[in-house]
Amino acid sequence: MKSIVYTTFLFVLFVSCNTQISREIPQEQAEIPADYDPEARLTELGIELPEAATPVANYVNAVQAGNLIFLAGKGPRKPEGGNINGKLGADLTIDEGYEAARLAGIAQLAVLKAELGNLNRVKRVVKVKGMVNAVPEFTDHPKVVNGYSDLMVAVFGERGKHARAAVGMGSLPSNIAVEMEMVVEVFD
Repeated sequence: MKSIVYTTFLFVLFVSCNTQISREIPQEQAEIPADYDPEARLTELGIELPEAATPVANYVNAVQAGNLIFLAGKGPRKPEGGNINGKLGADLTIDEGYEAARLAGIAQLAVLKAELGNLNRVKRVVKVKGMVNAVPEFTDHPKVVNGYSDLMVAVFGERGKHARAAVGMGSLPSNIAVEMEMVVEVFD
């Protein structure tokens, strides 16, 4: 009886492995689609990217590994200079936090453009990590990080939809309201 069960198990395992191996995996488009133009979309949205900020410590703005680019954390830099500072739930409203996350997104896009030369090379926004400077009682972190996520979808369309974490922090450097990280897949 044990040998029949064992033989059946091996047969099922063999068939399922062969079935998985033989399935065709659709090849993704390797070229940039003709109708895909995040640079033009930025213009339509009235967004002018600032110069990418130089890191202030012993790190770089971005590291490329294969066709993925890992962007270092950026805060909410105002166009006129300075950052949006303060804690959500004490100093800042959700709307102010949303705008802070959006500004951090613009800073990330500036870095990405500096790295790639053109945002049209972005194949997909893969992952976003949003860190929100908040009091312990604050629980609306996702509403704040939506400022970043909404910007990525506005600029990249469906390619801007991403996996995400929205977490609260007891403090952030220089008391900035948010710090955002991103991983992006690029066309070769």
